[in-house]
Amino acid sequence: MLTLASPSQVPDQTGRTIVITGASSGIGRAAAAALAAKGARVILAVRDQQKGRAVADAMDGPVEVRPLDLSSLASIREFAAALSGSVDVLINNAGTMTDSLQHTTDGFELQFGTNHLGHFTLTNLLLDRVTGRVVTVSSTAYRSAHIDFDDLQWEHRVYKPFGAYGQSKLANLLFTAELQRRLIAAGSSVIATSAHPGWASTGFRITSGNRLLDAVAAVGTPLLAHGPDGGALPTLLAGVGDVPAGSFAGPSRFGGVRGPAAVGKPAARATDPDTAARLWDVSERLTQTRFPLAIRSTTPGRVNDDSGA
Repeated sequence: MLTLASPSQVPDQTGRTIVITGASSGIGRAAAAALAAKGARVILAVRDQQKGRAVADAMDGPVEVRPLDLSSLASIREFAAALSGSVDVLINNAGTMTDSLQHTTDGFELQFGTNHLGHFTLTNLLLDRVTGRVVTVSSTAYRSAHIDFDDLQWEHRVYKPFGAYGQSKLANLLFTAELQRRLIAAGSSVIATSAHPGWASTGFRITSGNRLLDAVAAVGTPLLAHGPDGGALPTLLAGVGDVPAGSFAGPSRFGGVRGPAAVGKPAARATDPDTAARLWDVSERLTQTRFPLAIRSTTPGRVNDDSGA
């Protein structure tokens, strides 16, 4: 399955466990509902437990709700420690967007800290229990972004909300690329994939910091965007479709805006091995979290990695 036009095309998931972050609304909720309806045991990893339970009650199939705040490293560690058994698919879906400089509990710029560092930490803490794949949801906002290693937390630059969001989404793709390289080097059968929802109307408010751009988005979204079910198709394809490792799923029509999900490739800058490796090393230092699998072989073009079990 290299394309997906409807959630009904998702294959049977009976007996599989799937963890989805931020699954109490938007495309996370839609993806969770589709997977639960196909028989998966779905774990909704969400901040708001009351909202999560209400969402779970409306879904068919075995659905659990567990607390996870990706803006807190302590919360992420507690979630990982409390989760027992294997995980077939981990879907790093949750995301945040802000219109002003804010920080996580641990002092990271909120968008980079939540969207990238939170999922980076969660993945590394769960990876030795993941048996199938890790899916990370990005955004086409990565196309205009860059990773500023000299000021990742926007301590010295004038804060640009959409620039910070784009940096976090570019980091998602670089993370996926480096994770896949490490999985290969470790001899693991687990694969890393990524997805973007296109232009989806999900209640996720665009806050670029530019009033005109935000106004255009507010007017255009109801007219041009697809809903949560359509926006979830790339996530579902990346999560349970027959797609290659390192692939990037997204809408196939109107330049990736909407339509059936199909497999594509991100721009080369989003998979650059040197940038990806550097970001991984920085992320390990910031989160005090390491790749948990033993490296068995050297990845082509890379020096020996000292990460280990």
